[in-house]
Amino acid sequence: MTRMSSSESASPPPTTGIHHFSPTVSDVERSASWYGRVFGMQRLERQPPHHNDESGGYAVLLVEPTTGFLIGLHHHEGFHGGAFDERRAGLDHIAWGVAARADLEAWSDWLTRLDVEHSGVIEMPAASYACIVLRDPDNIQLEIFHRVVTSA
Repeated sequence: MTRMSSSESASPPPTTGIHHFSPTVSDVERSASWYGRVFGMQRLERQPPHHNDESGGYAVLLVEPTTGFLIGLHHHEGFHGGAFDERRAGLDHIAWGVAARADLEAWSDWLTRLDVEHSGVIEMPAASYACIVLRDPDNIQLEIFHRVVTSA
């Protein structure tokens, strides 16, 4: 049996939330353009090399100006190719939250205007959420998500 030491607490230290998302993509310029067009993300001038593999690739950094959320689109010199598949070990999807259910309708309209294929609003009342599912140029599943908060 493992016991907690006196320096360990019953809960983890605090965080400020998710800071960034860093997928490996097949074409950083195509993905940067897509994320900029769809999510209004702006490209940062920095293009950092990979940590501990400085000669093996780089990242194109994008920021969402309202929230400060970052995406680092990674290019690897040794890219193996192939489209993303959430059935492999690793990322399944990432979701952007919205404050109100009506925001999902606005997103659905926005994505349709941009000719971005998407699911439309999916209602999941038994699970207390609604969402829109879409995929980026590398087939990475993304969601626009609204959690329905009900009073007890």
